[in-house]
Amino acid sequence: MAKVGRPQPVQVIAGVIFRDYSLLDRVESELTQSVGVVDARSQVYDFDVSDYYRDEMGDNLKRIFYSFRDLINPETIVDIKLATNEIEVRMSIDGKRRVNIDPGYMDLHKLVLASAKFLGQKVYVGKGIYVDPTIYYHKGWKPYEWGFPDFKSGRYNDFLEKVRRLYKHKLREQGWI
Repeated sequence: MAKVGRPQPVQVIAGVIFRDYSLLDRVESELTQSVGVVDARSQVYDFDVSDYYRDEMGDNLKRIFYSFRDLINPETIVDIKLATNEIEVRMSIDGKRRVNIDPGYMDLHKLVLASAKFLGQKVYVGKGIYVDPTIYYHKGWKPYEWGFPDFKSGRYNDFLEKVRRLYKHKLREQGWI
């Protein structure tokens, strides 16, 4: 029988879809209060692979990613997702979101994003939240068959590789690897 142990801590990231650049300072401030200190930011990418958010958020959407300094226990992602949902609501106008925040975590083998929506590949982790294995790492980032088109495109891989290097460094400092 396997001995139950402590899980290796994971690296928190958050992807933010937005249209109005003037919201980014507030988003980062709210994320810092809810998740922790930001240790890396991606460039701003065009979010042009889906019309899913168009009716609610408009056209010409962008995406930026944040990585956070402190590693977490993987189960903490549930509370982080609930907190980011609250940020989205606070920043909404007339019931329409102005930002969509997708928190998730990275371990050495994969990136998962948290969601309140069920689909077949998602794993329930508590309090109405699922995690969605989005991409995996094998000699570079690779998409799962069901992955989101923007992740499948590889456009975020350079930033995610940078975050993975930071994460490995943190694991070494903490004696995990």
